[in-house]
Amino acid sequence: MNIHEHQAKEILKKYGAIVPAGFFSTSVDDLIEKAKNLKTEKYVLKAQIHAGGRGKAGGVKILNTLEELKNSANELLGKTLVTHQTGPEGREVKRLYVEESSNIEKEFYLSCLVDRASSKIAFISSDQGGMDIEEVASSNPEKIITTKVDIAEEISDADCESVIKIFDLNSDVKNQAISLIKSIYKMFISTDANMVEVNPLILTKEGKIVCLDAKVNFDSNALFRHPEILELRDLNEEDPTEIEASKHDLAYIKLDGSIGCMVNGAGLAMATMDIIKLYGNEPANFLDVGGGASKEKVSAAFKIILSDKNVKGILINIFGGIMRCDVLAQGVVDAAKEINISVPLVVRLAGTNFKEGKEILDNSGLKLISAENLDDAAKKIVEAIK
Repeated sequence: MNIHEHQAKEILKKYGAIVPAGFFSTSVDDLIEKAKNLKTEKYVLKAQIHAGGRGKAGGVKILNTLEELKNSANELLGKTLVTHQTGPEGREVKRLYVEESSNIEKEFYLSCLVDRASSKIAFISSDQGGMDIEEVASSNPEKIITTKVDIAEEISDADCESVIKIFDLNSDVKNQAISLIKSIYKMFISTDANMVEVNPLILTKEGKIVCLDAKVNFDSNALFRHPEILELRDLNEEDPTEIEASKHDLAYIKLDGSIGCMVNGAGLAMATMDIIKLYGNEPANFLDVGGGASKEKVSAAFKIILSDKNVKGILINIFGGIMRCDVLAQGVVDAAKEINISVPLVVRLAGTNFKEGKEILDNSGLKLISAENLDDAAKKIVEAIK
């Protein structure tokens, strides 16, 4: 689950990090009233959307007066920002954030994330802050260091020094940076975060280490432990079909292709998407119905797939283990009774009760194409939509 910059900064501040003073609002008049409380020479106005690249898209402005702030806020609120992360459709700005300006001496990059390969926490740091880290990795890989830390209650001073080594700080500022690393680590562990990114992290001319921007992502599977974080969820920033899927506990991600996929198990779902691409087409979604899905859950998944106007065909690939093929089949039939299916449907069933499932589908009156295995299924659905 993603949150907005202003929310991320509030959490970082709670754990001891220094962030610029600022306020957010969903109305221009309220934002201006709050901005009057800032002690600053200039005002920094930021669009709040769940996407990077806001500055290049005109979503970050530095303004000299309250009048300039009001005019720019009126222009920005309700505007659709298109960045390299939003896609061509862009994202509408529904909330704004204003904060005090900072006197920047130097910019750094800092992030913290779960490294699944090593089962450790990885800190990525660079003295090339304010840029896309992917660009730095491509052009100047020596400017990025990764420090992997064993999971514990606290991070050691030695690990902190390894993280900030590339910043090349003097002793006074170094202590601030070490304190920040400890704060971020504690926050990361305590909130079940997946990623914390501060870009840029700055050293001010006054000698302060400040988090000038912040992005935080949380493990959705752990949100039951953090109701206060779940309250920060902004449904306006999420795809409506993904919101609907979450209500049914379905793992669904909308993609840009034309073949809808319904699969049980994340690994099998990835393999299904890969083989569709292998045969020259693109998946319209990732959808894992899980191991113990009910027919109601399967029916909901089928309706979500069909709600995507880009879907020209559907591939159902089920390997019955905990998931019974007859339950899947009945869910598909139930959904089909409510929705007019006008696209080709290829079904591959294997495993628990696959004979019973095949019988339910064969007797349903649905126009479907049976497949013997995954390779056969991919070939048939790609051919069927031509």
